[in-house]
Amino acid sequence: MKKTTVIGLTGGIACGKTTIARILRRLGAVIIDADREAKRVIKPRSAAWDKLVRIHGRDILNPDDSINRRRLGNKVFGDQQALSQLNSIVHPETMRVISNKIESFRAEERWPAIVLDAPLLFEAGAEKLVDVVWVVTVDPETQINRLINREGMNREQALKRIASQMPLKEKVKRADAVVDNTGTRRQTRERVIDLWRKYVPDGSPGEDGQ
Repeated sequence: MKKTTVIGLTGGIACGKTTIARILRRLGAVIIDADREAKRVIKPRSAAWDKLVRIHGRDILNPDDSINRRRLGNKVFGDQQALSQLNSIVHPETMRVISNKIESFRAEERWPAIVLDAPLLFEAGAEKLVDVVWVVTVDPETQINRLINREGMNREQALKRIASQMPLKEKVKRADAVVDNTGTRRQTRERVIDLWRKYVPDGSPGEDGQ
């Protein structure tokens, strides 16, 4: 039976998890995007959608009745009670869906690694679903500047969004491996390949390992 390694990929917001996941996909991994699964959990008319609309009102909705995640985020980030309430609504169902996906991919016995790309891996308790945890890091100023440039936030908003998550230093303490994404793309790719060789015994580097 083929050994499949389940990697939990996390880090702070704007640290570059998507870039790392893209490299891992090229190496042969299948990716589960926790954010995407969470979006499905709050699709219009779902149980989670109903609860969130009752709590926050219809002004969090787009014209098609989907939840505008930025508007919802603006309501809860900086308010610990509101954030905890949001997580208690969304996380359990998202965890159930992800757990089922992991087992389904395991059963296929064709993937050397399953990567759970989850910004809130620890916050949601999803580390229980994986074999190893990799944390992606950058320096604080890079993180802030990426949020400002990518999301159109001002510095205060960026700091508030970062503060709403578990401190990056705490995530690093709980990690099995750390991917420093501050340098060049080539340096990052080489770090990921090194970790792949260490943690994925049945994987042989593909395109990125040439």
